[in-house]
Amino acid sequence: MSSLLGHVQNGVVVLDNGASLPEGMAVRVEPLGPSEQTKSLTDQLLTWAGKGVDLPPDLARRHDHYLHGQDSS
Repeated sequence: MSSLLGHVQNGVVVLDNGASLPEGMAVRVEPLGPSEQTKSLTDQLLTWAGKGVDLPPDLARRHDHYLHGQDSS
């Protein structure tokens, strides 16, 4: 039998593409790579670094103004 791909959802392995196996079949689960939960907070946040483009130069100082229309001068 060829290998099947899936993902963990609510602590349970769910096979992709609607694949199924007979009840009671023995399986081997091998993680293919780190999940977001196993990465450090720094590594998770760095995935967003440099993603913002065309942002106002004072966004850090006036984020409430840009998000909620509040003046934070």
